[in-house]
Amino acid sequence: MDPVSDSDNLARVRAHLQLYDHPLLAFSAQENNGAIEVLIDLKNSTVPVHTYRFQIHPRDLENPQFAWNLQRQIYDALHDYFVEMFTRTPQDRKVPRSSGPGTED
Repeated sequence: MDPVSDSDNLARVRAHLQLYDHPLLAFSAQENNGAIEVLIDLKNSTVPVHTYRFQIHPRDLENPQFAWNLQRQIYDALHDYFVEMFTRTPQDRKVPRSSGPGTED
């Protein structure tokens, strides 16, 4: 049995990514140092937002549950990507404590 080439794996990942359509996000894949990397970009962004990237491990590509594993990885990545977009959180030490509505001092 011939091993699956990187380009075959890349084509497979790209084919699966075509099954996803999102009004805010664009999905793509590329080879990066012998690994398959999935990229998530914000469409039509008016603010500078980074590209989120994650790699697909060879064991995941070989798994019979590849489609489900990819979906789980995408959903996990979306969570991380949106959390990374925060420009400020309550844990940011530069944010002064306020005594606005809903706070107790």
